[in-house]
Amino acid sequence: MTTEPPRRRLVPAIALLLLAPWTAECSWGGFTLTGMPFVVLVLAPMYGGAALLIRETARRLGLGWPGIALLAAAFGVIQAGLVDQSLFNPGFLDDTQFADTRTAAEATLVPGLGFSARQAVDYVGNHVVLTICAPIALVESYLGAGRRTRPWLGRPGLTAAALLWLGGSLLVFADDGGRKNFLASPVQLAAAVGVALALITAALLRHRHAGPPPAAPTPGPTPAGPTLTGPTLTGRPPAGRPHTEAGPPRPLRPALVVAVAYVGPTIAPGWPGVVLALALAGIAAALLTRWSRRPGWGQRHVLATGSAGLVVAAALAYTVPTYAPASPAAALVGDVAISVIVLLLVGGAWWRVTAARDRRRAAAPAGRPASPPA
Repeated sequence: MTTEPPRRRLVPAIALLLLAPWTAECSWGGFTLTGMPFVVLVLAPMYGGAALLIRETARRLGLGWPGIALLAAAFGVIQAGLVDQSLFNPGFLDDTQFADTRTAAEATLVPGLGFSARQAVDYVGNHVVLTICAPIALVESYLGAGRRTRPWLGRPGLTAAALLWLGGSLLVFADDGGRKNFLASPVQLAAAVGVALALITAALLRHRHAGPPPAAPTPGPTPAGPTLTGPTLTGRPPAGRPHTEAGPPRPLRPALVVAVAYVGPTIAPGWPGVVLALALAGIAAALLTRWSRRPGWGQRHVLATGSAGLVVAAALAYTVPTYAPASPAAALVGDVAISVIVLLLVGGAWWRVTAARDRRRAAAPAGRPASPPA
């Protein structure tokens, strides 16, 4: 348990609480600039509470980024399958400017369960990339190396985050504009519960194999002997390896992998697009896991990987309509605001990580690399 003052620990927690609803619902162009503050405040308990709960659980148990991604996928299934039930409601978007997507969604209906495989991939994928992983990577990148993988909250704070998420979810479930007076069948609800539990179990099983969470890295020179790096995507430092082993690629490469996996499936409609989405996601996961185990993988790579989908979503906001009709001027102002906000968030985080790396390199004695990498 961290001994930091409560105020110092609460600042990143509050930042994540407020950032998650913005990245989830606003960063891709769903709302105008004037509507964004209301969206953030109303959805902060549900989206922010979930992001905070997932982040704290993963950091306490040492689940690493694969664990965060699995828990994020479970949240996506719960959100779309149990809370607003958009996954099973064929008319969920009929009162929005996305009503014309219904025909494409019905082309990939899963027999017996009555949901669109394409919408399932889109809904769950967006929650993984935008709602959970992007805000966590951004907020952690603004912190020092010793605070990124440590819990921010004690048990009371963790309980509060869980209650926020449950309360926010119940509010959406009960609201006419949330679930839209639709109730999925018992078979559909059972299927969603089963998939969510399987994903949560897969995430928690990593705790058994990973062992205790890694201690916070201490900047400074490494001891004599093989060079070790900071935590990988798996949440564990790699075993001692000779420094001659190939290092990770430049941060741009994993960012491009995520960007391609995020936007690539849109080029193919129907079932081919679903298959392509799953294939690209699998390839991206394999490559990122492999690269993250190489010496030299650091927070710059994590930030590039985690924010790539957010940058792509912000760029595509200019081509996406808002949920409710808006004037061209209002839509354009909102899209430009999204670009500026994302640029400031990602650029500021990159500057923080790079500046910290440069300070460590300057402080390291000649002939010995600074540790951990950033």
